[in-house]
Amino acid sequence: MDAQTRIDKQTRPEFSVTKGSDLPLSGRSLVAILRAVLEKGAPARFQAKGFSMSPFIKNNDLVTISPLKGKRPGLGEIIAFVHGETDGLCVHRVVRRKDGLYVTKGDNISDTAEVVPRENILGSVSRVERERKEVFLGLGPERYLIAFLGRRHLLFPFFLPIWRVVRPIIRRTAD
Repeated sequence: MDAQTRIDKQTRPEFSVTKGSDLPLSGRSLVAILRAVLEKGAPARFQAKGFSMSPFIKNNDLVTISPLKGKRPGLGEIIAFVHGETDGLCVHRVVRRKDGLYVTKGDNISDTAEVVPRENILGSVSRVERERKEVFLGLGPERYLIAFLGRRHLLFPFFLPIWRVVRPIIRRTAD
């Protein structure tokens, strides 16, 4: 399928870079593009880099960020924001709201939390794809439990034994 056909088939505009057509961008450039697309009210997709949100978002997963459209991110929601020190893109989970600010943590990082002002938030993660399949775990109602456990540094002690039992079952049903 050529590029024009893909554009014609889209129901709404979105920025998408996928494997095979990678467009390497610096953190600031990616933020600028995401901000421009999201301000138009369209979702934006990009390939995740890093391990801070593993196992819910893994390195090279395709992540879709949707505009907030005036709503405030809730507890457990995964948000994309401009990091205060680097001006680069960061994607972490909201674990608490405090004095009009959002406290976020990566699911794979036990001891660091970032305080994010509302104006630094670009949007929220609405979809995660891994190996061309949608990943639901971590985006549904379980996000409240993940945020609660993450805030108290209990996420991995709680989920690791469960994950060891559930993971083989998930792999069998996927095959």
